[in-house]
Amino acid sequence: MNRDTRQYIDLHMHSDCSDGVFSPAELVDRAARRGLTAIAIADHDSVSGISPAQIAGTGMGVEVIAAVELSVQFGPWQDVHLLGYGIDYTDGSFLGRLNGFRRKREQRNVEILDRVNERLTHERRTGLELGDVLVYARDAIGRPHIARALLDKGYVASVEDAFQRYLIPCNVPKSYWLIHDAIAEIRRIGGAAVLAHPTTVSTDRGVLRQAIRELVDMGLDGIEAFNNLALPDEMEFLRRLAGELELLVTGGSDFHGIEEGLEMGKGRGGMRFSADLLAPLKKRLAERRDQLLSL
Repeated sequence: MNRDTRQYIDLHMHSDCSDGVFSPAELVDRAARRGLTAIAIADHDSVSGISPAQIAGTGMGVEVIAAVELSVQFGPWQDVHLLGYGIDYTDGSFLGRLNGFRRKREQRNVEILDRVNERLTHERRTGLELGDVLVYARDAIGRPHIARALLDKGYVASVEDAFQRYLIPCNVPKSYWLIHDAIAEIRRIGGAAVLAHPTTVSTDRGVLRQAIRELVDMGLDGIEAFNNLALPDEMEFLRRLAGELELLVTGGSDFHGIEEGLEMGKGRGGMRFSADLLAPLKKRLAERRDQLLSL
């Protein structure tokens, strides 16, 4: 039997520095054991996991790309996700803005916890203490951490059950970056801006094509064509559209560690993300660094 000598990567996963389950070092260890050569930990509005992941990656032979995922508003669409790759995650101004969003996120999640506890009280159940949730969190609590606390108490059968019965009904609206501002900020700190799981914007291909064209005019660098929220024919459409618009193509699992049946480094139907996606991304990042140095 021929041995698969191809190299694979995963450019979209989350650590416990945002809403994932595993620490950055644990993610690197899991990636190494799965034979991945490169990963990107793209936490929501947080870059705290990048440095420890890169340190762990050096020792385990896994390249860790600096990344972040920003929640943005784009026209009529809210909670569109924008990935920033190769960013200068030490930039003071950027860190200040992230801290502002973090404070808003922390307040939002406390409000969600209060609403969940109101529902639990109505059901004559003991509410969750903040400490029950913090057991599962690192940088800040998120909804998946509340879900795990509900599961630990025996109030739900699964994380998905927790979302359906408590977290979705008790949701509190997020605060968002404006899309043009988020793209400009990622580019300012040397990164490449990539639209995550594009079909969450729209599954209407005409609408999605026009939306992505508008984002290209704002400076979008690429689209996450290969992802777990798109069907195979949708991923092929996105790949072709990226070629037409001269956009980078990336791929990632969006692994948090809580999704049933979802594995790090894999997409729908066992699809894997080829390391061939890395070279164009690195070329774009090198060009961006040269542009910034010439200013």
